[in-house]
Amino acid sequence: MQNGLHSSWRISAALFVFCWAPIIASASAPAGSGKAQSSDPRLEKSYRFEKGGWTYVHLEGSPSDIGYQHGYLLAPEIADGLAAIKLFDMHETQRDWEFFRKAAREMLWPHIDAEYQDELQGIADGAKAHGDDLDVYDIVALNAFEEVPDYYIPWLNKKDRASKSPKLSAPGNCSAFIATGAYTKDHQIVIAHNNWTSYLAGERWVIIFDIVPQNGERILMDGFPGVITSDDDFGINAAGIMITETTITQFEGWDPNGKPEFMRSRKALQYAQSIDDYVRIIKEGNNGGYANDWLIGDRKTGEIAYLELGLKNTPLWRTKDGYFVSSNFPRDPKLIREETSGFDPSDESSSMNARHVRWEELMKESKGKIDVEMAEQFLSDHVDSFEKPEQSQPNERSLCGHVDASSRGVKEWGWEAYNPGGAVQGKATNSALTASMSFVARAGHPCGADFLAADFLDHHPEFDWQKPLLRDMKAGPWTTFQAGEIK
Repeated sequence: MQNGLHSSWRISAALFVFCWAPIIASASAPAGSGKAQSSDPRLEKSYRFEKGGWTYVHLEGSPSDIGYQHGYLLAPEIADGLAAIKLFDMHETQRDWEFFRKAAREMLWPHIDAEYQDELQGIADGAKAHGDDLDVYDIVALNAFEEVPDYYIPWLNKKDRASKSPKLSAPGNCSAFIATGAYTKDHQIVIAHNNWTSYLAGERWVIIFDIVPQNGERILMDGFPGVITSDDDFGINAAGIMITETTITQFEGWDPNGKPEFMRSRKALQYAQSIDDYVRIIKEGNNGGYANDWLIGDRKTGEIAYLELGLKNTPLWRTKDGYFVSSNFPRDPKLIREETSGFDPSDESSSMNARHVRWEELMKESKGKIDVEMAEQFLSDHVDSFEKPEQSQPNERSLCGHVDASSRGVKEWGWEAYNPGGAVQGKATNSALTASMSFVARAGHPCGADFLAADFLDHHPEFDWQKPLLRDMKAGPWTTFQAGEIK
C-alpha cells in the first residue's frame, strides 16, 4: 500500500471524528427512558441507557426489527467503531476496505442463515435511518473483523503465494476461567473473562446487549457496536447456558465455504439449551475463522466444558467437579501440531504460557473459595509468573494485560514493543446470577488503571497512525447488569 493511501486513511479518520463528534455527543436517546426519538413502530420495544462506562441496549422482536433497533439506537457508535476497525484492519493487512466488502458480499453473505441476514440488513437500515452512510456489506465486514484479517487473509496470502504481503498471525486475545463443584464457594458454576485486544477497538467494546429474539432464548452479553455476537465472547442465555472463550494463538486454517464464526457463535448462544447444543451449533459449518477455546457451563446441571474449536480438530473436555482455564494456549497436542504455525507450549516466557501458569496457581490456591468477587480479583491480577512472580508487574504476561507497558510485546501475535493493547474490560457471573439473567462487568482495564492516549503517543510516536481515533480508555466501576433492567 502506498504512503499516499496511508495519508488518506489518516485524513478520512480525522474528518470522521470531526463530523461525527456532535452526533456522538447528543446520542440517539433522551435522558430517562432511553427510548429512541422516532415514531417508527419497530423501535417501540427498544431502549438504551448509560451505566458504569457501558451502553446498555435492549432489543426485542423479529430479526429485522432487532437489527433495525440495534442500528438506529447505536448509529453514532457503529459509525465510530467502523472507522476504528477500518483504520486498524487496512493498516495491518495492507488491503483497502473494498477488499473487505467484497469478501463480505461474495464469501460470507451466501453462508449466513436467513434469520441473521435479516438482522444484519436491519442494522444497516437502522443506522442509515439515523444518518450513517453505510450498507449491509459494511456491516457484514464489521461483524467479521476478527476472522477476515487474521484467518481468511493469511490463508489467501498463502494460497496466492503473496510473498510481499505483511506477515499476519492469528492473535491470542483474552484470559478466562470456569469452575464448578469443589472449586467454588457454593459448589455452583463461576465463569469470568477479560477481553484482550487493541485499545483502538477495546475502548469501544462497551455495549451490553439484552436481546429478546422472536425465536430462541433471551441473551445478555457484552459486545461491539454493529456486531450481532459478543465477539470477545461473554454471554448467558435464559436456558442457563454460560459461555466465554479465548483465542487459539498462531492458529492457521480457513474454509471459504463455511459459515462465518460470528453467525455460529450468535446462533449457539441464542438456541442452545445444553452444552451439547452449544457444541453442535457452533461446530456446524465451521469455517475455521476466529478459532477459540470455548468455556461452556450449564447452570441447570452444574456441568462445565472446554471445547477446543480448531478446523480439523475439535476435542471436548467436561466435568461437574473441577475447572478449566484459558489464556490463548492450545491444549490438544494434535491441534498444536496440525493447525498452528509452531506454537511452543514449553516456552514459559510467552504471554499465553505465563498466564496459564498463573491461572493454575490461582485455581489451586483458591479451591473451595472461588466466587464472583474473587473472579474480579483474578481478572485484575498483575503477577508475572515468569520473571518476578513475587511482584505485581502489569505487562503482557499478567492476566490483566498491559502490553503497552512491555518492551517485549507479544511476538507470537505480531505485537511489537509497547503495542497499545491488552485487557480492555472484564465480566463475571455465577449460577445464581445467571438464573436471574445477570452478570457484573467493568469497562476499561479490570485492575482500574486508565490508559491515556495523548501521553502514550507522546512516548511512542511509532503508533501515531492510530492518533486520529485512539482515545483515552478510562476504567469504570464493577457494575451489575440484568436482562430487562430500565434506568
